[in-house]
Amino acid sequence: MKFGRRPGRGAPRVSVVVPVYDVEAYVDECLESLLAQRDVDLDVVVVDDGSTDGSAARVQRFVDAGHPVRLVRTANHGLGAARNEGARHATADLLAFADSDDVVPPTAYATMAREVRRSGADFVTGSVARWEGDTLSEPPWMRRLHRTRLVIDIDSEPEILGDVFAWNKLFTRDFWHSSGLRWPEGVRYEDQPTTTDAYLRARSFAIIPDVVYHWRIRAEGTSITQQRSTLKDLEDRWATKRMALHSVEAYGSPKVTQVFRDRVMAGDLHRYFTEIPGCDDEWWALLESGVRELWSGRSLTHSGLPPAHRLTGWLVEHGRREDAAAVMEYVATLAGGPVPRVTDDQGPRIDVPVIDRRSVDRAALAVREFER
Repeated sequence: MKFGRRPGRGAPRVSVVVPVYDVEAYVDECLESLLAQRDVDLDVVVVDDGSTDGSAARVQRFVDAGHPVRLVRTANHGLGAARNEGARHATADLLAFADSDDVVPPTAYATMAREVRRSGADFVTGSVARWEGDTLSEPPWMRRLHRTRLVIDIDSEPEILGDVFAWNKLFTRDFWHSSGLRWPEGVRYEDQPTTTDAYLRARSFAIIPDVVYHWRIRAEGTSITQQRSTLKDLEDRWATKRMALHSVEAYGSPKVTQVFRDRVMAGDLHRYFTEIPGCDDEWWALLESGVRELWSGRSLTHSGLPPAHRLTGWLVEHGRREDAAAVMEYVATLAGGPVPRVTDDQGPRIDVPVIDRRSVDRAALAVREFER
């Protein structure tokens, strides 16, 4: 592997924190992509979070070869704790986080560092590409959030709260520490509470259209985000949504709060709704209670979810488990195609033949176009 050319004098110094836990098959590729970064003075802090495989030994080979890689070993405490430990060891003026099964394009940190220097922003966020098999694809919603190069604050662009990822951002270390940022420990989905706090606490942040991260989608289904049918996963998802919502409400902007509830906090629920058919009683009860709690007083019919999932959200709110399962089973038969639409005397609505539309609130069936 040919690594990046030696940085010139005055190149920005970047500390990258890489938590490692049982990723022996992936960690070499991740570290090689970091060491191939161009035009930055790199400091890679790898935190071995009590791996039980050969991950730490593979990292040690990079250390022994004289690369700018440091290895910190801890007992297993989870991703959030490993990131926090790595941040304590970071020494550079700029701070980034990368997951050990992903890769970073060679110009990513230089591009973001230039934007931080140019704009004076507290941090910069770029777009990402999903890496699935041999294919890289930029999710349309990420492309939309990053379509314009901006230096901005949260009041002007609250929908950016939907970009919750830890690893497509470059922070000034002064901002990270002075704002008291840290990752929640002991829960999954720790990205959202911390990135939400970063957006809310920043004087300004920069948005750039460049793809700065390649996010591996593991085919074998071992990544955290592929375990949504488990009770622990849903408990952690609700917990981190509560944390983020608390921060948004404490910020005190009605506009930001409404956008967060409707466009951001609801954004990933469709992935959980697909688990309703065949779910057990305890999982269903937790799904129902969480939806009712977090969207109390403001139904998911107001959200930016696709129409069939707004309908499913309404059914969950009203405890109609069999109907919610039937809708999701029906949607699955469409193989990703749109739910049929009809127009009656009240306007356009979705046509879902598996339920009696007369027993459903009209708002749950209405077709409303949201800007995408």
